[in-house]
Amino acid sequence: MKFLVSQFTYFLSDRQTRISLGALRAYALFLFAVITVYSVLFHVIMEVYEQQQHSWLTGLYWTLTVMSTLGFGDITFHTDIGRAFSILVLVSGVLLLLIMLPFAFIRYFYAPWLEAQLRAKAPRRLSDQMEGHVVICHQDSITNGLIRKLKLNGIPYVVLEPDPAVATQLRQEGVSVVAGEVDDPRTYRAVNVECARLLLANGEDSTNTNILLTVRSLNDKLPIIAIAEEADSLDIFSLSGATYPLPLKQRLGEHLATRVSAGVGSAHEVGRFKDLRIVEFLVHDTRLAGVSLRETGLREKTGVNVVGVWQDGRLRPIHPDQPLDATCVPVAVGTEHQVERLNELLGQDANPDHEVLVIGGGKVGISTAHALKERGIRVRLLERDASLREFLEPYCDELVIGNAADRATLERAGIQQVSAVALTTNDDAQNIHLAVYCRRLRPRLNVVSRVTRERNIEAIYRAGADFVLSYASLGCEFIMAYLLGREPVMVGEGSEFFSVEVPQRLQGKTLAQSGIGAQTGLVVIAIEEKESTNTNPAASTVLKAGEKLLMLGTTEQREAFHQRFD
Repeated sequence: MKFLVSQFTYFLSDRQTRISLGALRAYALFLFAVITVYSVLFHVIMEVYEQQQHSWLTGLYWTLTVMSTLGFGDITFHTDIGRAFSILVLVSGVLLLLIMLPFAFIRYFYAPWLEAQLRAKAPRRLSDQMEGHVVICHQDSITNGLIRKLKLNGIPYVVLEPDPAVATQLRQEGVSVVAGEVDDPRTYRAVNVECARLLLANGEDSTNTNILLTVRSLNDKLPIIAIAEEADSLDIFSLSGATYPLPLKQRLGEHLATRVSAGVGSAHEVGRFKDLRIVEFLVHDTRLAGVSLRETGLREKTGVNVVGVWQDGRLRPIHPDQPLDATCVPVAVGTEHQVERLNELLGQDANPDHEVLVIGGGKVGISTAHALKERGIRVRLLERDASLREFLEPYCDELVIGNAADRATLERAGIQQVSAVALTTNDDAQNIHLAVYCRRLRPRLNVVSRVTRERNIEAIYRAGADFVLSYASLGCEFIMAYLLGREPVMVGEGSEFFSVEVPQRLQGKTLAQSGIGAQTGLVVIAIEEKESTNTNPAASTVLKAGEKLLMLGTTEQREAFHQRFD
């Protein structure tokens, strides 16, 4: 009964529902008027032309039976005018009762009623016992991947959704959601913001400012990550109460720039764990290309341990006798001093004359070009919009205006001279097309690209990109790193660095007997004990209780690990 009352409350409180009910009421009055007129005309024709006497109830009875096409036949006209009137009543009855009435009922009553049921079912608040959770203010490209990672780490969450119907659908899909407006303090009280662990403001910049001010009026100590679209919003977010203003598109461009092979011999740090540095370095245009890992002598010369290679969009284990392909990106682990020695070794092959072509002059493209210039790399920038010329010229050494899909434009931009291309447009289909085009023009060209939607990652790798990074995965990594109190680690698209305690099922087994790599594909880069860390552990290393495995892999591989061993 309480649920039915709440349905009626939502049903009658909606403005559009009241308009619909008004239209249905108007149609019902019109239909009643037509039936009344037909009943009166029935009496007139019967008395004047048929010389028959009938009661008013009989007239109503005849009108309804004819309009509804039942036509019992117990009362009939015998004159032509009476039969013509019967035809009129019959035809109008088909239109008004059999066609228009069901449509009007469904359109103006049944459909709003079903929507009211969905709205009434939408969750309006969290349990009072919920605490230590993450509040996500919008459903966007980051949300799905973030929810998946939160579940893997056992962190509760809630998504805010202003549309109750959408909130109900999300709940049916297994998403923890609460219906409410993001600028309403009552919404944040309903999700227990006073005892939350983190709030993610991931809307537009103006909306995020409103969220920050609203939440800070309720909880002045809650950590808040605010994703900024514009660089100018960073200061506004800080003044409004954001703990961590995150310029995600700027970070995306910076990370793309580090993956560009441009003759600069240095390893790129993708993460840290205590005194360990996790780095990547490029083999392209170095003496390491085509040489096996054993023959390089990297461990003997620098002390770093190569734990895997990033190749064809996958982080793969590496055999000591496996030659290093020119397009692969090895992943190594070592101390700060060891990484410095690796950079000295790689710096011997540095070539300062390399150039990079950045296609796309948006926020990501500008950030990529700026990061490359800071590394001392000459940058060519290709942009379609001629009106951006004056704005973009300070960010590059040479600006070309034109369509990147045109071969003559690419030739003018220096596609035959550059060492690498960075595809930074906001259109995934365009980036995929350009990856194929650039790869066909220069088969050995280093191609890095951004994507907006994770579903396009496989396609752009097949198109020929050497490295791909998505807006969503980068956002997830920064947020999870902040939650877990560690440095962000961006080994590659979909891969992450994490630590787990040795499961009971693996205790007492050697690393080879555990089958972690064979069964899940995860790469074990170190084993952490209480006072020491064993990097690149041997296959004969025995796994003990209380130790932690430091591993690299995808979310799917991590899920497989938990399913098999936990």
